[in-house]
Amino acid sequence: MLLVLCVDLDDDLGRKTDFETPVIGRDEVEAAAVALATADPEDSDVNVMFEGVHLYDRIDAEESVEVAVVTGNEGSDISANREVGEEVDTVLASISTSEEITTVIVTDGAQDESVVPVIRSRIPVDGVRRVVVRQAQDLESMYYTIKQVLNDPETRGTILVPLGILLLIYPLALLADKNGMPGAVVIGGTSALLGLYVLFRGLGLERLVDHVAGKARNSLYSGRVTLITYVVAAALLIIGGVSGVETLEAVRADRGGADLGAVRVLASLVYGAVVWFSAAGITSSLGQITDEYLADEFEWRYLNAPFYVLSIGGVLYAVSAYFLSRVSLEFLAGMLTAGTLLGLASTLVFAIAESRYSRSGKARMS
Repeated sequence: MLLVLCVDLDDDLGRKTDFETPVIGRDEVEAAAVALATADPEDSDVNVMFEGVHLYDRIDAEESVEVAVVTGNEGSDISANREVGEEVDTVLASISTSEEITTVIVTDGAQDESVVPVIRSRIPVDGVRRVVVRQAQDLESMYYTIKQVLNDPETRGTILVPLGILLLIYPLALLADKNGMPGAVVIGGTSALLGLYVLFRGLGLERLVDHVAGKARNSLYSGRVTLITYVVAAALLIIGGVSGVETLEAVRADRGGADLGAVRVLASLVYGAVVWFSAAGITSSLGQITDEYLADEFEWRYLNAPFYVLSIGGVLYAVSAYFLSRVSLEFLAGMLTAGTLLGLASTLVFAIAESRYSRSGKARMS
């Protein structure tokens, strides 16, 4: 048996007439089509129902056939599809036949065809018949395509944002010219912004930014200390970089602007920045240790981090100072020895502490 199923996804029939859906039977469907045509002659669903009646009359002489109208609602596509599925179940339950039932779906355009998978999950689909006014077919397909693009956040961001930036170039150039600024500067800046955006999207960096922003948001709401210590560490790194450059300029000034060579340039940068960089490393590691302790995931070996940073910072400070002739060879040797001993001592002490206290904790738990 063939079921001719007319789909009205946005329920024009129920909203504009007194008919309750689903509508089952040839005469009932024809009456519903006449009622909808009387209420709104321009509604394309009128054509769908008359096409259903036409298919019924053409097929009735050859095989068993039934025609019905099912509708959705004005809400979202998901809720409308679910309502169509429920009405299809009602139609199938009302048909008394021992024959296998298949269906031909009649719609008025691409939007209503989004419900095809819902219907196919309930009954085999032999085909889909789209009925639209011939003059409007291309227009409706284009409208639906544009609507889908605008509703997709990813596509919308990829297409509309660059287009919006391009459209802003001319008015921004006019505004800059009115205020005495070179228009070329505005055009160049806007083009650079557009290029950075395209590069950003092309490399897929938005996922990385979303991930970092998500972690920062979770850290803020969960009260993680690392959020504060990372901000402080970033500020210390910036200060360290500035201090390194200032040290390099001071060393050049002391030597009357003479060429320092690659080794002295690197030593100057390290000498000026290493204290601040070490402070940043110690700050961030202490924040991480605190969070691990609060989350009951603390392990003694985590305490090695600040001591390692202190050891490395001390060694780099001594080496850079020696190349700048600010400390003696004996001081360099002493700092190298002290840094090595500090790293070894911290590793040994915390390894023993972890072994002893971890076993004690496990013994108490058992």
